[in-house]
This record gives sequence, C-alpha cells and structure tokens, in this order.
Amino acid sequence: MNIPSRILFLATAILMLHGCAGRSPDGTATGPATPKTPPTPPDSAAPAQPALGPVISTGPGIADRPDVQAFIGEMSRKHGFNAEALSQVFAGVNFQEAILTAMARPYEAKPWYAYKKLFLTDARIQGGIEFKQKNAQALADAERKYGVSPDIITAIIGVESSYGKRPGNYRVIDALSTLGFDYPKRGEFFRSELAHFLLLCRDEGIDPFKPIGSYAGAMGMPQFMPSSFRRLAADGDGDGRRDIWNNPADAIASVARYFAANGWQTGEPIAVSATVGEGVAYQGLVSKSLKPDHGLAQFVEMGITPAEPVNGSPRAALVKLEEETGPAFWLGFQNLYAITRYNHSPLYAVAAYELSKRIASGM
Repeated sequence: MNIPSRILFLATAILMLHGCAGRSPDGTATGPATPKTPPTPPDSAAPAQPALGPVISTGPGIADRPDVQAFIGEMSRKHGFNAEALSQVFAGVNFQEAILTAMARPYEAKPWYAYKKLFLTDARIQGGIEFKQKNAQALADAERKYGVSPDIITAIIGVESSYGKRPGNYRVIDALSTLGFDYPKRGEFFRSELAHFLLLCRDEGIDPFKPIGSYAGAMGMPQFMPSSFRRLAADGDGDGRRDIWNNPADAIASVARYFAANGWQTGEPIAVSATVGEGVAYQGLVSKSLKPDHGLAQFVEMGITPAEPVNGSPRAALVKLEEETGPAFWLGFQNLYAITRYNHSPLYAVAAYELSKRIASGM
C-alpha cells in the first residue's frame, strides 16, 4: 500500500473508532450549537471558483508541528479520537498558501455597485429559475416544514455555489488546518471548525480527505461551515443522509432549517428600498448589523419613506449602500436580518434578496 493510500485508509479507520456521536430525534448529530454571531467566512459571498478539481499541494504534512500535536491531544481527550491515527491523518494534510492570500481580499470590501454585479447576472438569474423549476417539490416541502420562501432558498444556493456547480476547490481539511494554525487573526474560530469537521466526518462516516469546499472551509451547495452542518444540516428526502454536496433536496432543506433557526418570519417582508427626505439627519440611524431597532412608523415620521407599501409597522433597520451615483437606502426587516445570520455583510443580504426577487419574477 503506497503512502497516500495508507493515509486514506487510516483516515477512514478513524471514523470507525470509539463509536458515533449522539443524534437528536431528527437525525442531527448533537453537539455545540453554532455561535449566534460567528466570524463571517469572507468567501461565503465570493464568486465561486472554477470547477478545476481540488487544490492539493504536495508536502510533508503538518502532524509534527507542536500546535497540531496539541490540537490532536485535545481531540483525543475531549472527543475520544485515537491520537496516533489522527496524527496519521495530519501527516496527509497540507497548508495552502493561496488560502491565506484569498483571506486578505474579501469581496465584502467592495462598494455595493461593484459587489452586486458579481451576483445579479443573467446567468445566475436564469440558473436560479431552472434550479427552482427542477427542484420544485423539494422547495415546496422545505417551505411547508420550515416556512422559508423557495425564492430566497434558491438565491442563497445561487450566491453560494452557483446552484452546486462551483462548491469550491480545496479539501476542507486543508483549508481549515491552514486557517486554524497559520491565520492567527481568527485561528481559534477555524480550529473550532476543524474540530467540528472531524466530528462530523466520524458522525456521518465520511473520509475526512474527501469533502471539497471553499478556501474558508465552507462546504457543499449551501456552503455550510462544519459547526452549522452538525447543528442544522437536514435530510430533505428522507434517505437517512445529509448530503449537501450532491443532493439538492438536502441542501434546500438545510438552508431552510438554518433560516428558521435564525428567526425567519414566514410571510413577512424582507426589505424595501427607501427615500430619505432632504435635510434628514440619517447618519446616526444607519445600521451596521441590520438588526431591526425602530418601528417602521418611526422612520416614516423622521422622513424616511418606503418606496412601496408595507403592511403594519414592523421593526426595521436603515441600510445605506453605495451606488455609482450616490447613496441608496433600504429599510430591512427581521427577514433581512435573518439573512445576515448566514453572512453578516449587508451587501450579501441585499444581493441575495435582489437575486431572489429576480428569480421570482423570471427576469
């Protein structure tokens, strides 16, 4: 048996050691919940990379590094992994310098007028229309169970992976290891995600070298981080598996469940463009988090008017985006805030909403 084959064999063997983690009644592996406000993976709104196959650099592996050995020891003590076998896995893990380069240029740093052009394209809109038609039953099932609009589910999958066509080029274990051990700014977060990844591989019976994802370790059609997968990935077609890489029904159900768990309000508005009256001192009202903090009626009284009627007076947040001709304003409601639980950027939330509207209208 050659060395790469031996490593894969040992990696698979790890999944069989010490049994599986517990499961909740719906089949979800029990474990730590995803933090309510985790650091946003900067790739989660980046245009997906071309499907060129996984990027796997050659190298000696990282098992001998003291920080990796400390991590292995912690996984052994806390979760019952065999330390020797886990060391063999990390002997096959390679750092990816390109990942560190990518982390330095997040797409959310772009102005709105440039950012939106990445997603509101004819190809992505048409792809969404086709995805929605092809998966109509799974979308209807998810809406019935979780109360989330098929259009926003479709748009999220479109933004994240071009409807599954471009889920990323990196082995997830390489990406999370690179960021966990060589990206001090957010190393603790990514080491936590690496732990979740190894646990989900054991829970789900997955070879840890097989999953492919983005440069931040986000996985599959919906680009879930491992902690989100363990907590909220769903079995959409009842086959007993949660395959967000290859099964659209599972990806759809997982996105819907994610939003339902993060405050989605069925049938309620998402956002509306707004005008700000001349002389209105809006600067102190602009929200960075998009968490609704004022009643709509309060904004209207201040001279900030929705461009179309909104029923009732839901709580809202004022959003300011930069168009080429100057600022553009939106009033975002609870459902726009729920989208930011997927990616904390206001640019991402509005782009996903705009894409969902164009998919819904068929144009």
